[in-house]
Amino acid sequence: MNPSGTGWITKLLRLLKVNSEYEFESLEELYPKLRSVGFLYGSNMATLDSVEDSSDYTNEERCKINLLIALYAVHTQTKSPKPFEKSLLNFYKEITGYKSSFISTILGTNLETILHKRIHIDNNILTKNFSFFVTNALLFMDVMAYRKYLEGEKHTIHYLKQFENSIRTLVLSALNSKSLKTSYDTSLIKLLESSFRFSDDVSYNYKTVIDATPSELESFYFLDLACMSTWSDLKLEGSEQDFLNRLGYDLKMSKATIKKSISSVQLFYTTHKNKMALLNSKNSVQSFYDNTSLMVRKLISRNSKRLFKELKESKELVKLLSQSAHRELSDAEQKQMQDQLLDVLKSIPSLAIFLLPGGAILLPLFVKFIPKLLPSAFDDNRICLLYTSPSPRD
Repeated sequence: MNPSGTGWITKLLRLLKVNSEYEFESLEELYPKLRSVGFLYGSNMATLDSVEDSSDYTNEERCKINLLIALYAVHTQTKSPKPFEKSLLNFYKEITGYKSSFISTILGTNLETILHKRIHIDNNILTKNFSFFVTNALLFMDVMAYRKYLEGEKHTIHYLKQFENSIRTLVLSALNSKSLKTSYDTSLIKLLESSFRFSDDVSYNYKTVIDATPSELESFYFLDLACMSTWSDLKLEGSEQDFLNRLGYDLKMSKATIKKSISSVQLFYTTHKNKMALLNSKNSVQSFYDNTSLMVRKLISRNSKRLFKELKESKELVKLLSQSAHRELSDAEQKQMQDQLLDVLKSIPSLAIFLLPGGAILLPLFVKFIPKLLPSAFDDNRICLLYTSPSPRD
């Protein structure tokens, strides 16, 4: 089976169905195995034991296999009457929130293309060092959301937003727990905060997440991701250990479970440290900023005419973009600017990378550079602000 070739999903599903008596484990039972192969950490070093591993498989190919097995296990366990491939395709269409024509442009029209795009982040979008942290380490959200979808959840996208915001809040809390932060730590926190800024219009904090009473499986995932973020530099400080213990306690986990989560990520990282794209380079975060800043500037420049036209038709967006450079926008204004900006980006296919999973992390850079690279689009707004501003005598 070639996970990068056409027809791999059909072959994999046929392989899984060879033994008609085979019963997939529940997601709760499958979870520890997903952790041990690295799926939860975004670095898949092996395939689940349902499929024979191959040394020829890349990390991304193993990730596709593990993701599909987990999704198929969910479909089997929920005993959904809907055909697996059709229901999964509909699920991904629903959570994107875009029209079918847009999906075909960005993700493709078949399940193989969608899964490939869901997992694979090209180097010109995000550096490989960050792909696992921003995107592939969050793939278990797809699995959880798909189960909600099959169980009849009518607001799957809302569930995903809440889930993602909770994860980012706890990961940022874990990173901030370090007593002495290096420039690397500060840059990483800044990077994640910029991503969190555009996730939703609801403010989340540690207490918000805990008070929401996450399920047992969600709690396991929260703790494992927090452990992963603290171990990304291959060491665990006492303050970080204290935070993880407190998080586990607040999530109503036993001491043994907390210890297992910490030891699992420690074992995985130390075993595979030479094979995985860890965030252990002091220059990796800065490289990310440099590379993505350059890319965003190029995208704006190459699409300047189309952007100019779209912005001219959205005076309120131009006004908010201008004001965001001089003052902090309110939550309502942030949400309004985000929604209007996404509408503009949807209309320009070559800017659709901002709408892909992980693409939201680039939006703050877009907001930062567009007034500088397209000043003429903001001229009318500057004049308007000049004439409407109160005089010093007022």
